[in-house]
Amino acid sequence: MNTQTLEQMKLLRFHGMHNAFTESLKNTTINYTSDELIAYLIQSEWDYRHNRKIERLTKAAKFRYKAVLENINYQTDRNIDRNQIQRFMTCDFVKNKESILITGSTGVGKSYIASAIGYQACSIGYKVMYFNAHKLFTKLKVSKADGTYLKEINKIEKQDLLILDDFGLRVLDNISRNILMEIIEDRHAKHATIVASQLPTDAWHQIIGEQTIADAILDRLVHSAHRINLKGESMRKKLRKNH
Repeated sequence: MNTQTLEQMKLLRFHGMHNAFTESLKNTTINYTSDELIAYLIQSEWDYRHNRKIERLTKAAKFRYKAVLENINYQTDRNIDRNQIQRFMTCDFVKNKESILITGSTGVGKSYIASAIGYQACSIGYKVMYFNAHKLFTKLKVSKADGTYLKEINKIEKQDLLILDDFGLRVLDNISRNILMEIIEDRHAKHATIVASQLPTDAWHQIIGEQTIADAILDRLVHSAHRINLKGESMRKKLRKNH
């Protein structure tokens, strides 16, 4: 009878339940009541599906780093507000469709924090995509040529959280500028966005270029955003010194 039940669980793709029931049959020291066994099997199936969903979301996001908010270094010279980071752990900013801007010099941990917030969003069940800004603009330029642009831009628009890393390393050309405008316009007041940059926000106008478009982008992106302005020595240099 148990063999038939296990086989039916497999056919129904109740993999979490199947694994839990298999373990319960092996462990003869625990005697479940019928209510306890049902609760155990249902919880196991829920956990299995939840964890698989997180794995799928995390894989689809394509993060630069495997990062967790709990591992952030809060040394005083880094200028990180622990309370602010803990508020981001709830991902209310995603629910409220808000932006986070992370600035600071090279190596201070911008990408790590952005990725950690993204991982946290995935763990809650939000759809996230992570991009190096220049690579994203290049990819979308190619998609304009091969006819897949609308598909790509619609996919980006549907993400609960978009992370643009290394923004501002190159001055935007006209095509990239218009692409950025479309992305920000699509997401404004609809979905959350994180932008990480080595440059302070007051220098972004020059990077974007063309005053009218730059004003429109920054008005939507900067003025109501949460800010993290990292300071201190490069974390990579510190790690090399410690080794």
